[in-house]
Amino acid sequence: MSNRFRSDRRLTVRMTVTLFLFGLLYVLFVAALIALLKSWVLVLVVAAGFLAVQYWYADRIALYAMRGRIVEREEYPRLHGVVDRLCAVADMPKPRVAVADMEMPNAFATGRNADHAVVCVTTGLLRRLEPDELEGVLAHELSHVAHRDVAVLTIASFLGVLAGLVVRFAFYSHMFGGGRRDQNTAVVFSVVMGISAAVYVLSFLLIRVLSRYRELAADRAGALLTGRPSALASALTKVTGDIARIPTRDLRTSQAFNAFYFTPALGRHPHLGRFFATHPTLEQRIDQLGRIAVELGQPAAPGSGAGKAG
Repeated sequence: MSNRFRSDRRLTVRMTVTLFLFGLLYVLFVAALIALLKSWVLVLVVAAGFLAVQYWYADRIALYAMRGRIVEREEYPRLHGVVDRLCAVADMPKPRVAVADMEMPNAFATGRNADHAVVCVTTGLLRRLEPDELEGVLAHELSHVAHRDVAVLTIASFLGVLAGLVVRFAFYSHMFGGGRRDQNTAVVFSVVMGISAAVYVLSFLLIRVLSRYRELAADRAGALLTGRPSALASALTKVTGDIARIPTRDLRTSQAFNAFYFTPALGRHPHLGRFFATHPTLEQRIDQLGRIAVELGQPAAPGSGAGKAG
């Protein structure tokens, strides 16, 4: 798709390497299945079915899960106006616009391509952000749409889905048919479960790495599109601080969808499990936006490391 979102070559290289590792892991995994199982085709078909449903209906599933609804211009004219302007500047089709009635300030984009995309913001976000901050957040989300990030992550997650299904398939087959199997068969199923579990863990970690790269790329592309990285930095700081004050019960509900969000719902222990995080840290994102501001000849965002003596 042709659009005016600028790309980051360094991040593109990193994402390419990560996807290559996904492909290599997939080939090794399938080779192991072929060598060890005679009925692996059934698992592959089931996993492909899950992939197809997730890929074709990602927008509907995400909206339903996060209580979002499509809104028309008459209901939210300011929101539609910002999306219209950004899409015109980016030279891309306008996605559907949705609002989720949630106190937690956040936003997300979903859909397999620009023609089936949805950009959704929460009512908590609309109440908290200034116009230029909202524009920065929406530019970030539109970058996800323009670069088909949902489709990329859906395809990447296929390996993890497949590995998880193989673990379950091997476990239940062994458990319910254990009395009718010889020792060699039991060893084969144990090996399959071990390989599948290892592949699932590696896939889980690679998806997190890929997701963090995509978030940094979306921050950069959105900041360059608007020409105001400081506004996006301000929105990030404000939203992250306000999320920390959201009741723990509401955060737990939202954490399952962290990979979709503009910034994750981290709860009261944001430093735990950074290696497993779907997003870069706030400091990394602010520092990158500070460097972009310097590139554009603007003052670095407050709190960023850009402009400091090395």
